[in-house]
Amino acid sequence: MARIVVIGAGMGAMAAAARLAVAGHRVTVYERADTYGGAVRRFERDGFAFDTGPGLLHLPAVWRDFFVKTGKEPLEKCVELVQVDPASRHVFPDGTAVTLPNASRAGVVSALDEALGAGAGERWGDFLGRARDAWDRSRRPLLEEPLPADTSLFARDPYPALKGGLLRRPARTLAEVGRRELRDPRLAALLESHALAYGFDPATAPASAAVLPYMEQTFGSWYVRGGMRALADAVHERCLARKVEFVLGAEVTDVRIEDGRAVGVVLADGRTAEADHVVAGAPVPALYRDQVLPWGSQDEWPHHQSALRTGRVTVCLALRGAREEGAAHRTVVHAPDRAGESAALAAGRLCERPTVVVLRPDDERLRPAGHEAVTVTATVPAGAGDRTSDDPWPGEATDAQAFADRMTAAAEAAVPGLRERLLWRQVRTPDDTVRETGSPRVPGPALAGAGGALLPAANVSPVPGVYFAGGWSHPGGGLAHSGMSGALVAGLIVEGADFRGSQ
Repeated sequence: MARIVVIGAGMGAMAAAARLAVAGHRVTVYERADTYGGAVRRFERDGFAFDTGPGLLHLPAVWRDFFVKTGKEPLEKCVELVQVDPASRHVFPDGTAVTLPNASRAGVVSALDEALGAGAGERWGDFLGRARDAWDRSRRPLLEEPLPADTSLFARDPYPALKGGLLRRPARTLAEVGRRELRDPRLAALLESHALAYGFDPATAPASAAVLPYMEQTFGSWYVRGGMRALADAVHERCLARKVEFVLGAEVTDVRIEDGRAVGVVLADGRTAEADHVVAGAPVPALYRDQVLPWGSQDEWPHHQSALRTGRVTVCLALRGAREEGAAHRTVVHAPDRAGESAALAAGRLCERPTVVVLRPDDERLRPAGHEAVTVTATVPAGAGDRTSDDPWPGEATDAQAFADRMTAAAEAAVPGLRERLLWRQVRTPDDTVRETGSPRVPGPALAGAGGALLPAANVSPVPGVYFAGGWSHPGGGLAHSGMSGALVAGLIVEGADFRGSQ
């Protein structure tokens, strides 16, 4: 039985902790905050509750595997999981809108033809076929196996080129896929919104980001009753049932290394904890200060410097009156100037009117009777995240509030009578993400292509005995990918160098 210290209580870190405890190890989790879950948080006020992290779950099989492997119980016995149908509604700048069914390719094709004109659905369906090719080529090595020392395999984009004509050259970016292959600004906006949702700029994201809409439209979108925080609660309860110890409010400031190997951690209060293995589910500044690890600064950990630094602004809206019959759970209101939105992200500034995602869960556990709790999110530059002043991101308080005003105005396209129904709102910026997770950034999933620039840190660190789990490490961010990272780290510790990936 090995002594294992886990740094941070995010979803990937807890997934690793429970799996390691099941394997017979003694596991202790040290978390700097006063709660678990990492970015999977909840804001509550006046009987309203809002998810401030992910609002939907994709690839639920990852967490089904976790609950079965750590307790022989199905996910559905631990949380109430429901499939969201329709999967989403999209409102475009020209006033057209389309409602897409969940996990039905034929249904999506039909809906696009009806809303956007004959041929739109066929072009989207053909695109999904190419996205499936990219998924099949990259799924196993990029998601289910440890990242190899030689990552040149992932430098080349797996998204295939169109055959024949002038389009034989492969598309280099996701935005180029939209222009060349979809040939409709609304279809291009639909495609690009999937990249934005994960914090990628479509103008620079590789064409392989096509796997993001493929993944969603193939495996579906799911919601946990009570909010996604209920999933974090269930994972935490599973850890406790497996005798994982949690020490909250305990910040790890350093990893002790002796004879070139990790032997424990140092806490902010000066205490030390010995360990045979250390699993870092969160950045430890001392690792960069001492240049133990190969990245230049904490803010870059673990992505390469060429990765775009993005975060999220979330506006929580408490609304008077119940949700109307037939309202979509998720509506994407697209920006009128997609090129301007991309340019602003690349320049590290706010755009005039962003693409916003409006979530309206029909969940009585999240609001007082007869009212509605709505969240509106937008992808934004993450900012430095290292200020010590009381000014909120990105500078003056009015900046954040003015941007939230624009987000709220955009959300009116998804919520009838929003202004008249508004009781109050709460604005959350990357500064809130810093306070809760230690970084302003929201990591996206690993993507092949772009010369390997969007590969996170490998699960095995350069320091023997130190491993990385969670959205900041392979295979990247998002609830499903974080769960995969926990499984990979547990496999590497339990089975050693012979471990070849999840089955």
